[in-house]
Amino acid sequence: MKTEKQGKKVVTDSKKPGIAQRFLNGVEKVGNKLPDPFILFAGLAVLVIIVSAIFSAFGATVVHPGSGEELAVKNLASAEGLNFILTSMLDNFTGFAPLGLVLSMMLGIGLAEKVGMLDYAIKKTILKSPPALITYTVVFVGIMGNIASDAAMVLVPPLAAMVFYKIGRNPIAGLAAGYASAGAGFTANLLIAGTDALLAGISTEAAKIIDESIVVTPIDNWYFNIVSVFVLTIVGGLVTTKFIEPRLGEYKGAEVKEAVKEDPPNAGKALRNAAIAGFAYIALIVGAILIPNSPLTNEDGGLVPSPFLDGIIPIILFFFIIIGTVYGITVGNIKSSKDVANFMAESMKDMASYIVLIFAIAQFIAYFSWSNIATWVAVNGAEFLKDVEFTGIGLIIGYIIFTASLNFLITSGSAKWALEAPVFVPMFMQLGYHPAFTQVAYRVADSSTNIVTPMMPYMVIALSFMQKYDKKAGIGTFISLMLPYSICFLLTWIIMILVFVFFGIPFGPGIGPYL
Repeated sequence: MKTEKQGKKVVTDSKKPGIAQRFLNGVEKVGNKLPDPFILFAGLAVLVIIVSAIFSAFGATVVHPGSGEELAVKNLASAEGLNFILTSMLDNFTGFAPLGLVLSMMLGIGLAEKVGMLDYAIKKTILKSPPALITYTVVFVGIMGNIASDAAMVLVPPLAAMVFYKIGRNPIAGLAAGYASAGAGFTANLLIAGTDALLAGISTEAAKIIDESIVVTPIDNWYFNIVSVFVLTIVGGLVTTKFIEPRLGEYKGAEVKEAVKEDPPNAGKALRNAAIAGFAYIALIVGAILIPNSPLTNEDGGLVPSPFLDGIIPIILFFFIIIGTVYGITVGNIKSSKDVANFMAESMKDMASYIVLIFAIAQFIAYFSWSNIATWVAVNGAEFLKDVEFTGIGLIIGYIIFTASLNFLITSGSAKWALEAPVFVPMFMQLGYHPAFTQVAYRVADSSTNIVTPMMPYMVIALSFMQKYDKKAGIGTFISLMLPYSICFLLTWIIMILVFVFFGIPFGPGIGPYL
């Protein structure tokens, strides 16, 4: 593939694709042939039915590691199996842990987003950042922006490009930093986000295959996520200033007129009022924890475990309802209690595709578990890994690399974890690893390569923003800018995991790598 520099631009001769371009084209072609995630999991559920019939015909059995009971693989195509499929379908769906967790979280977060608070906070944080700190501010805001879920991947990159352009720096570098940090942010935040609730629910369902008593909570990766925010902010800033900007050089493209959407005249006051209300709510919760014999602490006055941690989702839900309502009232978007309900309903519309997907995922996991195929795979897989003596931290690193590679074909984080968790969570539990630790390994792999897979739908949107500044930029150009971030983030996270493990640092309250 022939490339040549024209000022700051790198022009690619698409008529002579090289090995890298052919690889990316192949990934895109294969990925495009994959069915929609709903159809994918419906197909997997059918596949489990077929496999269960085959295993049952051959008399496959497994000894449950907890009870010591010998379990036969049950045939889903039998009369008993068909009865289970029909009578459990609704319970599988409504009882699926991630469903209530995520929808509850999004009622609050969705309200704060729909009234405009999250967008305004992100925009003003970037626009008002000191020029000397702008790179690190962009990365920090991009990471923290995942509290608004995928919206950050659409909002942050063009804002970052505009700010870089206004202060005389290459806008494409700003866009790259914004997109990379927003994509990586799904495994880093100072707050508990919807992603934490979603993945924890799936992990809990998978862990029940081996041990019904294990529950993975949304805060089980919190300490690791908090540290990741600051570490990745530094790494992302350094990659931008040391690799991306020198590669791009000075911007010499055509002048670009940037249009900034007008904010409500009292948006600043509204954000201040929301912050005051938020701090007052936090102070109230802290006060409730500190009082003697607090109903939020355990019998010993501690927090691990405690009603506070068990009820973290409702606590977070009320936090976002309060700040979103205060902001909405101040800017005039909320004029009555009816408006609050309407904005929440609007946020639920955005969750429609997720709810549909959850229906298929819930059936797949239920069939996988009921048939005892999940237990059979977990026990025999763990025994195989023990036999080949591949059970240490090298196994976890190998799993991270596997998941990072799979991300090129399946970009949906929830769909991919729903596919992997029923296999790897029970298997790694057999090797002594905590489900929340396996979840961390999954998250760092998924977040690292989110930004380089051509199957990510937001890549096309970010590319369109880039082409405002460089009309010749293509998907290869974009991915070449993302690769340094992807590699550095992945290596940094692997090192962090090693540090947490070897120094005994908890990944969340009371959560280590081992059971």
